[in-house]
Amino acid sequence: MVKKKFWARIFIGLLIILFIINFAIGFYLYDLAIERNVKDFLVGNEDLEVSAEAMEVFTAGGWRDWVRDQDFEEWEMESFDHLTLQGYFLEAKEPTNKTVVFTHGYLGRASDMGLFGQYYYENLGYNMFTADMRGHGNSEGDYIGFGWHDRLDLVDWVNRIVDELGEDTEIVLHGVSMGAATVLMASGEDLPDNVKAIVADSPYSNVYDLFAYQLERMFNLPEVPILPTTGLVTSIKAGYNFKESSALNQVRKAEVPILYIHGGRDSFVPTVMTEELLANTNSEAELLIVDGAGHGESIVLDKETYLKKLTGFLNTYVD
Repeated sequence: MVKKKFWARIFIGLLIILFIINFAIGFYLYDLAIERNVKDFLVGNEDLEVSAEAMEVFTAGGWRDWVRDQDFEEWEMESFDHLTLQGYFLEAKEPTNKTVVFTHGYLGRASDMGLFGQYYYENLGYNMFTADMRGHGNSEGDYIGFGWHDRLDLVDWVNRIVDELGEDTEIVLHGVSMGAATVLMASGEDLPDNVKAIVADSPYSNVYDLFAYQLERMFNLPEVPILPTTGLVTSIKAGYNFKESSALNQVRKAEVPILYIHGGRDSFVPTVMTEELLANTNSEAELLIVDGAGHGESIVLDKETYLKKLTGFLNTYVD
């Protein structure tokens, strides 16, 4: 009897220790990936290595000078949870009712989308709007939303644009990586009819599956019990959970046409996620896979094909 009690205490003690360790890992991973801070863990990540050609364009491309030369009008908006968000609007050279709304990627900022915005503005004649997502740039927020709360911010920005520019405004949503997941998450919301098309470049299907993939790939750690615990910490500290943060569930409700773009060599957000999204999309949808392109590289490594597909898609769905 004494031995049974002894081993029972040992067993309970081990469970308590494992419980504490698991929650410690959950808080560590929250701080690592979700809390707003410097993300040194991505430095040297092989999945984010880009070609020399892409690196040159990303870091020193002429589009950055173009962005600096533009006279963006600064907009502010209060989010549903009382954060002050920062946006930037650039009126087209000639009057138009067409506006592109950009959403940037993880750890990025609004100005990054000038890589795409220059084409919309100079070649297609669109107005351009781009915003710092919550937890990024000049917008408030102490956590990164991975698109879920950002989808509501995006809907609010779209409604603001319609109010500012008029009911005849036609809007295209264009996002990259986390921004691509954001526009897809917004696709399942009550968007105004002004939104005519969505472009999702390198999206993930949902936050839970993305984290499970990265947890195994980067740290060789199991999904369970670590990810559910990290999700619980995120739910407590940031107000969303990984399971609900699903672009996959949202596109099943989508009514706006969607163009999916993904690099065929993307190992950071696997290409199969876009293929799964396409297969589950309720609205009209098209797909471009750029062979040999890594994460977010498609616009650089095959610019001609990218822009041709983009322009054809826009011409089909935007008047």
